[in-house]
Amino acid sequence: MQIGNERVVSRTQTRADIDVGLREYMLRVYNYMMLGLGLTGAAAFAVANTPALLGLFYTASPQGFLQPTMLAYVAMFSPLAFILVLSFGINRLKASTAQLLFWVFAAVMGLSLSHIFITFTGTSIARVFFITAAAFGSLSLYGYVTKRDLSAFGKFLFIGLVGIIIAMLVNIFLGSPAIHFAISVIGVLIFAGLTAYDTQRIKEMYLASDGSEVASKKAIMGALTLYLDFINMFLFLLHLFGNRE
Repeated sequence: MQIGNERVVSRTQTRADIDVGLREYMLRVYNYMMLGLGLTGAAAFAVANTPALLGLFYTASPQGFLQPTMLAYVAMFSPLAFILVLSFGINRLKASTAQLLFWVFAAVMGLSLSHIFITFTGTSIARVFFITAAAFGSLSLYGYVTKRDLSAFGKFLFIGLVGIIIAMLVNIFLGSPAIHFAISVIGVLIFAGLTAYDTQRIKEMYLASDGSEVASKKAIMGALTLYLDFINMFLFLLHLFGNRE
């Protein structure tokens, strides 16, 4: 009887240790993500409100519109390079290097998003940000606590994401406002679903047996995934509800 009680206590203690470890792991993921968002916002705001920096990224056309410079285009496409390096090279990178790349990625992302501060009013940007934060928090919480397996749902969302990317590329040439509106609506729905799915997947990646190096890498990649979900949901919502300057 004593042995049985010891086994129950041991099993309970192990489960408690896993719960504590999982909470610490998820907290690290969210902290990285929020700090990355803060760095992105600060970089974007600094460029948009510093004339010297703004002049490096945008020039005024004869009609008075701001047009991106070559440096702006470099900033727009650079984040993709960081995502590819982190996604495919994370196993070869040290955790400290991966973390540094994440911070640099977040800063460069801010440079590429500086145009939103000269396109939309500050009030509407703040409003949409808080709407996105509330929606993201609710959806991520659902993904964390639900017992439902969202993996099949994730495959459907990935197909939808590919479709959205193709539609966006096509609409570059068509310039259709109706297609742009439809892309924004569907984009919000897709990244809302991905927020819940990715949170569940990140949670399932946790292993109590992981060493500090592996756990740190997982936290960074989880933060990168949720960061991209948040940013994309925010941008699609901004196109729907943002007030233009």
